[in-house]
Amino acid sequence: MKKVHIIIASIILMFSLKSNAQIIKAEIRATGLTCSMCSNAINKQLKSMLEVANVETDLNTNTFTVTLNEGNNLSPKSFKDKVENAGFFIGSLIITAKPETITQSTYILVSDKPDNMNEIQFQVVDKGYVTEKEFKKLSKSYKSVETYASNNEDDFHIKILN
Repeated sequence: MKKVHIIIASIILMFSLKSNAQIIKAEIRATGLTCSMCSNAINKQLKSMLEVANVETDLNTNTFTVTLNEGNNLSPKSFKDKVENAGFFIGSLIITAKPETITQSTYILVSDKPDNMNEIQFQVVDKGYVTEKEFKKLSKSYKSVETYASNNEDDFHIKILN
């Protein structure tokens, strides 16, 4: 009987951790934009996501700050897909998330682990999430990380910023 209680408690704990693992905000710097109509196309794509609460656009830096609703389970690929659907590319993706988010198996740290915090900020450094020039430079820096060069779309190599 005691084993049953332990198993039930473990299952409840797993699901509660999963629900707490979420992205709070994403800062996307897009490349290839030439006018305000270009940024409008990305803005519409991002706002079409049900998990998005707000999108703020800075036309001077081509940056889109996406605030998300609580309880979402988005991954960086969701943002990449939306920007590419609009016909553009991501030059930089910086994510603010709950610390539990990076404990998921899809995130691979290429820098030091963060200290215990309420929120962490990290940059996705994979191909398609940084400029081509920066990716070539990072490939040399992260050549000791075996999975970095594999370009697996389901793995996200991240660098902690705070």
